[in-house]
Amino acid sequence: MSTLLVNRLSGLYLGAVLQEIDGVSTGIDGKKSAQHLRVNVDRVEGDEQADPKHHGGLDRVLHHFPREHYGQYRRWDLITQLEDAPSMGENISTVGLNETEVNIGDILQIGAVTVQVTQPRSPCFKLNLQFGHRDFALAMQQSQLCGWFYRVLTPGVIQLNDRIELVERKTDISVAEAMALYFSPEYDAKAYDRLASCEGLAQSWVNSLQRRLATQQVEDWQMRLYGPKGK
Repeated sequence: MSTLLVNRLSGLYLGAVLQEIDGVSTGIDGKKSAQHLRVNVDRVEGDEQADPKHHGGLDRVLHHFPREHYGQYRRWDLITQLEDAPSMGENISTVGLNETEVNIGDILQIGAVTVQVTQPRSPCFKLNLQFGHRDFALAMQQSQLCGWFYRVLTPGVIQLNDRIELVERKTDISVAEAMALYFSPEYDAKAYDRLASCEGLAQSWVNSLQRRLATQQVEDWQMRLYGPKGK
């Protein structure tokens, strides 16, 4: 096993409580600290999503968000209260591991659980509602301080004192670069083809990139970033 990318967990979170923020159902604010996560191939036991179409599923079982990003968002005045983990709705929190160091397709060992990095988080308007800032989702998209998702290869239990270790690196595209390629406003067929061919990339991202190549157009992000009311 590689000694690269060894990191210890700083927090584990889960929650089954859904709320409404400004009339929108969400589970982002329902996560609580946990001593362990019981992880299945398709879900974390006791963890729920309000919108299974865009959250959860086999490619997004676990959400990992670097804890130090909260400080950066506070410095940018995008977080004005004392919000900290797990206010982003994350399951896993660490310090010292970021989107430039984790690649799409990476296979990682977290305690007894083996996972694979599938995609960056695609920020949506619920973050704007969560933090009371109209452009929070856009700032996350542009800054690439987004966290990432895992699919589960070997289920089991993750304990709070477990380590994260890199087992195998499958691609040369980091989570940060994937964000930059995917969310560039300029159409780039070569970049889309390169990203879509990444081993381990979430199928929803592969499908989206293939649609762009077929239509030679980038989809409109307005609804995702600002919601149905454009807030």
